[in-house]
Amino acid sequence: MRGVHHDGMTHDARLSLATPAAAPHSVPTLPRPYHRLTRLTALLCASACVWASAQAQTAPAPLAPAAPTSAIRSLGTPDFAQIVQRYGPAVVNISTSGTRLVTADGKDGAGNTKGADNDDPTQLFLRRFQEQFGASGASMQIPVNAKGSGFIVSADGLVLTNAHVIAHASEVTVKLTDRREFKAKVLGSDAKTDVAVLKIEAAGLPVVAIGQPANLSVGEWVLAIGSPFGLDNTVTTGVVSAKGRTLPDDYTVPFIQTDAAVNPGNSGGPLFNAAGEVVGINSQIYTRSGGYQGLSFAIPIDLAQSVARQIVATGHASHGVLGVSVQEVTQALADAFKLPRPMGALISDVRPDSAAAKAGLQFGDVIVAVDGHPIQSGSDLPLWIAMAVPGQQVVVDALRGGRAVQARATMDDPAQRAAAPATGQPQVPLIPQLGVAVRPLLPVELRAADARHGLMIEAVQPDAGKAGLTPGDILLAINEVPVTSVEQARALLAQAKGLVALLVQHEGEKNYLAVTLKLAG
Repeated sequence: MRGVHHDGMTHDARLSLATPAAAPHSVPTLPRPYHRLTRLTALLCASACVWASAQAQTAPAPLAPAAPTSAIRSLGTPDFAQIVQRYGPAVVNISTSGTRLVTADGKDGAGNTKGADNDDPTQLFLRRFQEQFGASGASMQIPVNAKGSGFIVSADGLVLTNAHVIAHASEVTVKLTDRREFKAKVLGSDAKTDVAVLKIEAAGLPVVAIGQPANLSVGEWVLAIGSPFGLDNTVTTGVVSAKGRTLPDDYTVPFIQTDAAVNPGNSGGPLFNAAGEVVGINSQIYTRSGGYQGLSFAIPIDLAQSVARQIVATGHASHGVLGVSVQEVTQALADAFKLPRPMGALISDVRPDSAAAKAGLQFGDVIVAVDGHPIQSGSDLPLWIAMAVPGQQVVVDALRGGRAVQARATMDDPAQRAAAPATGQPQVPLIPQLGVAVRPLLPVELRAADARHGLMIEAVQPDAGKAGLTPGDILLAINEVPVTSVEQARALLAQAKGLVALLVQHEGEKNYLAVTLKLAG
């Protein structure tokens, strides 16, 4: 199974925040798995091996490989020792202590279920207590003791780390490689990008050099330094596996994916390029066991710096809002929109009175650039939007009906929009019984899907994800009744009880899913 959690303390396959394994119950977990991943196993054919061995006795010597038409420049292994010697002292160990509220239903102090873990012994105890004694809303405060990593970016004591490293902390201690320890002040954190800024009272501290993630190439050497499992200044190396990687429930950050070994405790530590420059902050891992299994993910340092500057200036970070929903352009959609190839981010919805609406952007537009930065896919857009602050103007280049259009959008302030009174129906209505947000299909989507009706699933809550629903699926029917509108879907579900049979189209294939409806209230 795949999901996102803090410490990898369960044994499912998941994306895990690379925080340390602390004491039981000490670190909150994030949403449970979305869908099952298939394990890849190497299959060896014994008979084929025997045949190959026999052939080797009589086979002629192999021909020498042809010389390549163009030679690939040979690059030597970076001098990792020099990088560690020079910049290792700027990497710090972070330990925290505090408390967090745990409830029987897995909700946090804010009332949401993010962080619920069905395997958490404390939550299991509370649920049993609630079932036995009827103590609705049973809860308790439990201690949080966590460890992570960070790195110094200014000689006077500014430290960057992950927001989840210092979550729930009432006290934060920063330990340097020379064994000095400082009580740190949390200047602020941004959960949306998982970036936090600390301040320690010191001078003349070693600092890291900052690089440009845009200049990274897939296959390039990288180096991670951190404190996995509390082991200070541990060095691991690997290569960049992918760029611009988006993860479930995390569409703001275009992660740098690497195969550098990152484990619980590495969170917040730096990812260096071959020149010894920091290009990312190690944040998450994919794991079946809670430890490293070949995939780790880092926040690009340019995005982290943009957030950090806001935190230092104001104590918090604000992200501009364009006000659009986008999706990937498939080959079918590219053909329907008469694009030369699948490219850009297709706008499926424009919220009324948003920055996009005021700039004249429309659903069906394909965004191909923001402020001159190419948008190759939908996952490229969040970075440049997240780096824009409210009030900032961005230039959006798009294709509309095969012709180029340009819009100048002034970014919205999400806080102000949230405080504004709601008018009309939400653009992506939630069907609470299913735990999904849906919208009507665009005409071009109906043609691409070869469907005459249905609803596009835009967002999925954890329980719906466990049932097999994913964003991008098309809901075609409920209990064999074709779905034609959101209102009709709600009416059908209001009449149903318990299990319902959903006909869902996923990547062109239609399948029925049995889904248990949520209770009202």
